[in-house]
Amino acid sequence: IEDFKPSTLNQPGSDYPQVNSQGYARFKVFAPKADSVKVSLGLGGRGGTKLSKSTGGFWLGTTEGAMDEGFHYYHLTIDGGNFNDPGALNFYGSTRWESGIEILAHDRDFYALKDVPHGNVQQILFSSKSTNSSRRAFVYTPPAYGKNTTTRYPVLYLQHGWGEDDTAWMNQGNANLIMDNLIAEGKIKPFIIVNTYGMTNEVKWGKMKDFSIIPFQTVLIDELIPHIDKNFRTISNALNRAMAGLSMGGMETHTITLNKPDVFAYYGLLSGGIYTPSEIKDKNKVKLIFTTCGSRENPDRVKSATDELKKVGINAIAYVSENTGHEFLTWRRSLRELAPMLFKN
Repeated sequence: IEDFKPSTLNQPGSDYPQVNSQGYARFKVFAPKADSVKVSLGLGGRGGTKLSKSTGGFWLGTTEGAMDEGFHYYHLTIDGGNFNDPGALNFYGSTRWESGIEILAHDRDFYALKDVPHGNVQQILFSSKSTNSSRRAFVYTPPAYGKNTTTRYPVLYLQHGWGEDDTAWMNQGNANLIMDNLIAEGKIKPFIIVNTYGMTNEVKWGKMKDFSIIPFQTVLIDELIPHIDKNFRTISNALNRAMAGLSMGGMETHTITLNKPDVFAYYGLLSGGIYTPSEIKDKNKVKLIFTTCGSRENPDRVKSATDELKKVGINAIAYVSENTGHEFLTWRRSLRELAPMLFKN
């Protein structure tokens, strides 16, 4: 259908890339001296979308089929070299700043920017003796945080995946908008969200067995959490503290929550593995285990693992995102489902 419109993630004033109502993506790139231009985004296993040379030095092309709804990273390959698309905004993923495109989802209303009270997302720096550095985190505080200065809030520590960093959840994930909308609708108890770099990219993809959780666990438990509790109005106990993560951030969540059962009472693995009953040493300390994935991942494993946890009396919930894989629409939906379940003490 020829109803293509500029992607919502384009640079200001840029007409391309474009997306139509069916989910096809169309690209237009100025490369007058190039011999070949290809876009990494396309139907799986076909090497992306090859563009054809047009007039005026431009290259044009459209994906062979509709893309999955939601956010996608991509880049251009021009004569064998990889470049970002100058028409699109950049997002940190795959251990580099990549171009991003949004295929409008049918249920996008829950992460849309609306005329509701908005929370604040602020960048903070905290001292890390274990890494001999100052480290960064992003902190979301709810809309009412600055109005009633006596109210204290629970905290969700929410981790990104491999190849990403602490910008992922607010930029690609729209976590702040999801929270604003849920709070405005009265669906959740307001809480703080903290994102920090999980040191995931210190290990190369395919070498996960070489990854040690200890450096990040030390930063999180011994340095970041005390800093947050000191500088923000938190309720600083396990019953008011949650940890969740997507993909490799889920792996980190899994390991740290098991290593430090007195720190968190709510656990979330978003396309990030499962817990088994034998791993939970004291089920009374665990208020919720929330496990998710896309329907194109391994939903049967997620559901069966959740059933096993329930059999031993653990409050376990499974969620499967329909028609998605290992991608941000899965994780946006997962946060929407998780948030109302948190801090029901």
